[in-house]
Amino acid sequence: MDALGYEEPTPIQREAIPPLLAGKDLLGQAATGTGKTAAFTLPLLQRIAHVAKQRPAALILVPTRELAIQVGEAVQRYGKELKISVLAVYGGQAIGPQFHALRRGVDVIVATPGRALDHIRRQTLKLAHVQTVILDEADEMLDMGFAEDLDAILEQTPATKQTALFSATMPQRIKSIAHRHLKNPVEITIAKEPVKLGATPRVQQTAYVVTRQYRGAALARVLDVAGPKSALVFCRTRVEVDEVTAMLNNRGHRAEAIHGGMSQPQRDRVMNAFRAGQTELLVATDVAARGLDIPHVSHVINYDLPSSAEVYVHRIGRTGRAGREGAAFTILDPREQHLLRSIEQHTKAKVTVAPVPSVTDLLAKRLERTRAAVQEAMRADDIEEFKEVVQAMAASGDTTMIAAAALKLIFRAQGGERVEEDIPAMPIRPSDPHRQGQRQAGFAEHCYRGAHAKPGERHPIGRPGRGGREPGMARVYIGAGREVGIRPGDLVGAIANEAKINASVIGAIEIEDRFSIVDVPTELAKGIVDVLSRSRIKGRKVPVRFFRD
Repeated sequence: MDALGYEEPTPIQREAIPPLLAGKDLLGQAATGTGKTAAFTLPLLQRIAHVAKQRPAALILVPTRELAIQVGEAVQRYGKELKISVLAVYGGQAIGPQFHALRRGVDVIVATPGRALDHIRRQTLKLAHVQTVILDEADEMLDMGFAEDLDAILEQTPATKQTALFSATMPQRIKSIAHRHLKNPVEITIAKEPVKLGATPRVQQTAYVVTRQYRGAALARVLDVAGPKSALVFCRTRVEVDEVTAMLNNRGHRAEAIHGGMSQPQRDRVMNAFRAGQTELLVATDVAARGLDIPHVSHVINYDLPSSAEVYVHRIGRTGRAGREGAAFTILDPREQHLLRSIEQHTKAKVTVAPVPSVTDLLAKRLERTRAAVQEAMRADDIEEFKEVVQAMAASGDTTMIAAAALKLIFRAQGGERVEEDIPAMPIRPSDPHRQGQRQAGFAEHCYRGAHAKPGERHPIGRPGRGGREPGMARVYIGAGREVGIRPGDLVGAIANEAKINASVIGAIEIEDRFSIVDVPTELAKGIVDVLSRSRIKGRKVPVRFFRD
């Protein structure tokens, strides 16, 4: 460890390295940034360095290309003296060079599940001699829909292998995959490092409730009023990231997008611009932002309510660091207000539900900024030539009128006269713990009923069912039903995970013998149909289309 520059092992390194060196399987709960890459890489290298070289000897699976590159570089750095070769394998990269490297032979493969499975099916990656398998950021891989890929990959590895699974959270689905693939694992949990005195994050949390059609306008309004110099805007999908970035740039902001569909040089350019202050807004997906070295940000904005309270906490933790004050804004659908209670419990802080600033509020803020800009310019030393112009104009005009005209020009140049639309105010629902408990109990009851209901029975998931379709909802036909064991929970999970939407917006579900119908928000319906058409539900491809009554 000393030779690698470590003065003292981190908690996860102290806990994980001994059992891994002893050849035991391991189930570890630890967040990003705790030193777990070294915790699993050093024992892995030690294990494969002293045996006959049968390649590949180790496989490390990670959720994203960024993490594959990062872990691959770490393995190469740590294994340099041992002459151990490593190859990072991920999508968005030319596959030809990967074929050549795999044919030559590589000791350690670091891969994303999709590309690893692609090579296995092409028979260019054979795992018969793998001694160690690492699943890093396992919860993220499952969130991205890689559960079946992971099972398919692990089935190709020897039963005698050592397996280590690391995850920031430990939900039941992680425990399920660990039960299937780990043998009597040593279980460790590494708590987050306590925040040092004086460095407690101070984040003011505010939610703005608007209907989905005004979501973009509300985001722009909130940013226009707040005027952040360094902010992170989270969206759920790549498409949203691109759309939001374009919208903000059209309004005069300096915004850049970052998501998994970008090449590494593109990502590097965006991050360098953000660090240098050339970009004021970074619009990102959770996956793209994970593991990035994000500098201090003054604001975090949730354009979408994240999929869990844990993800929300991770997002807003990007601001309010090192004793600084930070702000977190969330654009909230009216039907999602009940979820604020869970967020408050996780953050141990109040989320203030506020009306979206009005057009009058925005104009007042713009005038205030114009006044502040003029006052700052008055304190500068380089305005003498402008004073001469004003004095000359004052000889034939009113100085007040001259100043007012100058202010008007500055105000206009800063976009102050842009026409703004009114955003309808929404009723704000008070937080009610009893009501929240009823909702959770009701959701569980509806899922239970879905497994035992009669053909044609409707299952009101997320909200009370009504005999017909709700306003603003579209109906989606899914070509699988009771005969193949489809339950409401299967459909909710598939839609929420694959389409990356919050389960609370899903409407009533109707399950017949051979098909199912789900009510979803009209503005999300096309995206849901597209993504489900490419996905698997309960392990099978099924037809998905709009349902015509």
